[in-house]
Amino acid sequence: MFAAKLVQLIEIHADKLADNLMQNLKNSPRCPTLLQRVPPDELKRRTREIYRHLAEWLSDKAESEIEDRYIGLGVRRARQGVPFSEFLWAVSATKDYLWEYLQREGLMEDPVDLWGEIGLLHTLERFFDRAVYFAAIGYESVGEHAATAPTGWKMRVAGAP
Repeated sequence: MFAAKLVQLIEIHADKLADNLMQNLKNSPRCPTLLQRVPPDELKRRTREIYRHLAEWLSDKAESEIEDRYIGLGVRRARQGVPFSEFLWAVSATKDYLWEYLQREGLMEDPVDLWGEIGLLHTLERFFDRAVYFAAIGYESVGEHAATAPTGWKMRVAGAP
């Protein structure tokens, strides 16, 4: 129950979270190319989408939907010339900022809350790990590794943004 309230809190404050994360990325020396090559509104829109629809991403979305979305995003970032290390840093910063927010807003009052939060954190970790994995496949499909990448998803990537 407590975890559901935290997710709802994140979704309600998605715009503010996305704005604050964008500021963190702008202040970071670890993603200058990402910030130069990806339009700011696109970065913010992608981040806001994760935060605003977090409950869906964590429960309703099938792994194939995460796969489709993040292979496409990996392809897009690779075509934009964003180094994978900077993309990875931005995903990590998105997750870290979310964790910091949960720590600030969680205010656990009962040990039962802790178990709910641990379950939520495990689910968040699994989502972000899958997102990075599938984005890496997208990156590889654009570069020299395209011939060795798995073939089942190549048709879905053809229309990736």
